[in-house]
Amino acid sequence: MAHDKTPSTTPPAAMSIDVEDWFQVENLKSVIPRDSWETQDRRVEANTDRMLEIMAQHGATSTCFILGWIAQRHPELVQRIAAAGHEIASHGFNHELIYNQSPEDFKNDVISARHLLQDLTGQAVVGYRAPSFSITDWSIDILAEAGYLYDSSSFPTVAHDRYGTLTGIEAGTPVAKLSSGITEVCVSCVSLGRRGIPWGGGGYFRLIPYSIFHRGVSRILKSGMPYVFYIHPWEIDAGQPRQTGLKRSHAFRHYVNLRRGESRFERLIRSRMWGTVQSVIDWHDAAASSES
Repeated sequence: MAHDKTPSTTPPAAMSIDVEDWFQVENLKSVIPRDSWETQDRRVEANTDRMLEIMAQHGATSTCFILGWIAQRHPELVQRIAAAGHEIASHGFNHELIYNQSPEDFKNDVISARHLLQDLTGQAVVGYRAPSFSITDWSIDILAEAGYLYDSSSFPTVAHDRYGTLTGIEAGTPVAKLSSGITEVCVSCVSLGRRGIPWGGGGYFRLIPYSIFHRGVSRILKSGMPYVFYIHPWEIDAGQPRQTGLKRSHAFRHYVNLRRGESRFERLIRSRMWGTVQSVIDWHDAAASSES
């Protein structure tokens, strides 16, 4: 499908990939303890390479929020992502939820991840996304101190048991400048008052019929707001090891429609021109400048 030519004033659509492996997901934590990660079947490299191939076929770029634990063990994958023209950003190092860490532990986590990614690519790493969107108000100043310029962890949806919140961020505010100097780029929602119906990817993308999901994306963009989508490499991997003994809700969240993940991802990539999270910030700043 050919991409339409659009003027620069058109809100951008950002593709973001949280680069972590299937066994690092919070929904599987009860049956896969952290001290077993080294013994698990690593599938992140093959899955990410497949996503890179799909994006290359259709001229898409993305922001890859890469977990430090993965970068340390798969450095050449990080370098391939960068060489393909995608933005390298940080997902922290150890995939610990922010509100389960002390401020000092969090600072060490995000600094070590940023330095590793910069050493591997020779590029400045300025973006961050919290594991499971577990952002907190107190973490923003620490991100600024650690050298980050933007965060993309706010997902102002209806209630979710893991997502964090930021004071003043609502579903109708896709980009915000925070007092610390950090720019917040929200994952997209369909507005429902001050909160929103999640429309940014993950299990929602696999659960909602594709045609309906795509109409929601178009609705957000036609409203004049940018769109930010997220996905994980394991979400295109229907052959990943299946776990038993999970809570029913956790099993549903993780496994729902995995068999359709890759085909839906490719269909979404074909549907429009995709760019980076940084492109959303650039668009927002340009729009703000033109109004001043």
